[in-house]
Amino acid sequence: TAADSVAVVMPNRITPSTTSVSVASGITEDTTMTRISYCSASKLTLIGRRRAYTGPMDSPTTRVLSLLELLQGQAQLNGTELASRLGVDGRTLRRYIARLQALGIPVQAERGRYGAYRLQPGSRLPPLMFTDQEALAASIGLLFAAHAGLDGATAGARSAQGKLERVMPQALGARLRALSQTLQLDLDGPNAGTPGVVLLDLGLSAHLRERVAMHYDAANGASTERAFDCFGLAWRGGHWYAVGHCHLRAALRSFRVDRIRSVTPVGQNFLLPVDFDAVRQLVLGLARIPRTHRVVVRLHTDIATARRELFDTIGLLAPAADHVLLHGQTDDLPWYARQLARLPFDFAVIDPPPLREALQALAARLARLAGAAAGARSG
Repeated sequence: TAADSVAVVMPNRITPSTTSVSVASGITEDTTMTRISYCSASKLTLIGRRRAYTGPMDSPTTRVLSLLELLQGQAQLNGTELASRLGVDGRTLRRYIARLQALGIPVQAERGRYGAYRLQPGSRLPPLMFTDQEALAASIGLLFAAHAGLDGATAGARSAQGKLERVMPQALGARLRALSQTLQLDLDGPNAGTPGVVLLDLGLSAHLRERVAMHYDAANGASTERAFDCFGLAWRGGHWYAVGHCHLRAALRSFRVDRIRSVTPVGQNFLLPVDFDAVRQLVLGLARIPRTHRVVVRLHTDIATARRELFDTIGLLAPAADHVLLHGQTDDLPWYARQLARLPFDFAVIDPPPLREALQALAARLARLAGAAAGARSG
């Protein structure tokens, strides 16, 4: 392949009726315990139960593995394109296809002038081929999955990570092990247990744009049944959310997935809004949750600077002629005052008056602390 290196993860047993595979002319290897093949820029190594074989990159075996990689990367490819990429003629390509099929890898061939080859959908997983960059991406993804708050995912992710590290070439495997042992993810929030099957069902309904009947338990303990069009899924603050149109409320809503008890397709489709952003909608929805105090602040800056200095959930920003209006809500006015005090531009509180009092109290406290610090130095 064009990559510097590629690892090929083999299944424990390719097929019950096949016990050997031709590695090179006159050489066979027991494949029952074959675990990994490794291609470098100059050689191919097959590690099996009894011995290892090393051959040049231009060997037929290497081309067969390259063929498998091509088939894994595309839904289907025609024979002309496959032969061209492998640098062989059509007859040799058909021989390579037959070799994969003999190993139990379900390659389907469509006959005719515009015929093509593909791996049979839903078939048993064939050998997987990873470049170093792909193995790194898979490893980091598994580390995230272990902390993503999905029921059963932690053990599954760690098991998959161990398998990935064990079948990698020694140098790459050592690097992945070092990464998994030293990388820490700062994922804020409690990581509530989320049923993986519910998340998968919602993801499928969003992809197919199919309405579901949803059983939801709210934070106050109320249980409801509702029709729901899932536009997308988002992860924020340790929780998974389903974002979409709730037919019970006739409006856009966000639902904690760990509070969804079941989803059932109802056989109706929906239209997805143009350029819908599930994360953005989730943030806006959280900002609109009713709070004790309604806040309006005039920010003496431009909209770009305001967005850079303020986080989304603090409120909604509305640009005006020479300023920006911040519309927000809060249950904690002293906390809101602290968020405003750190801004690098001027502002004026329009509403509520108690927020101005919270700012004055904060200013007095800071002045007192600054004075105490100056007195300590002079003493």
